[in-house]
Amino acid sequence: MEKVYIQITSGRGPIECCRVVVLVMQKIIEDAQRRGLNAELAEYEEGTQSGCMFSATLMVTGDNTNDLTKEWEGSVLWVAQKNHFRPWHRRKNWFVGVHAFKPLTEMVINERDITYETLRSSGPGGQNVNKVETAVRATHHPTGVSVLATDMRSQTQNKRLALERLIMKLSAIEDEKIERQTQSVWMNHNTLERGNPVKKFKGDL
Repeated sequence: MEKVYIQITSGRGPIECCRVVVLVMQKIIEDAQRRGLNAELAEYEEGTQSGCMFSATLMVTGDNTNDLTKEWEGSVLWVAQKNHFRPWHRRKNWFVGVHAFKPLTEMVINERDITYETLRSSGPGGQNVNKVETAVRATHHPTGVSVLATDMRSQTQNKRLALERLIMKLSAIEDEKIERQTQSVWMNHNTLERGNPVKKFKGDL
């Protein structure tokens, strides 16, 4: 089963755009259900008035989620027939942005994916350190990340230390990925393209 997140953003637009976020979210949920997919609200930023959201993120699960995201990703235009928020406003066209992104897989470190290599330490400690292979290099094969531990005089201690350092390094890499994705999702609010819509709707706000 596939999982994808679909973010609908007002692009920091006015109240009408925040209302369209909710309307488009409902359209996407209906489309997902027609395709046999499950779509539920995973996260949202509430708007200043009832029935409005600055942004909403749907979690969609099922098979062939790409077919859904291909149709919706981009800008969506809503042509307002009635504007209950500002009836006097002459503008009719309101845009929101739709962006899809895959969830990052949680880092699960299986020790079977790690190989340990022993080698002679070149650090201080006298002739014994140089003659005996006390240093340990740990390599995580799925990512190619490796670390070296030479601090301890015992091979067993260095193996334990290498594993700790490898876990820390892999965790740091995963944290960096999450940070980059978070920044990318946040930037969606500021990069809404108002034009060339992938979908167009008409209706009251």
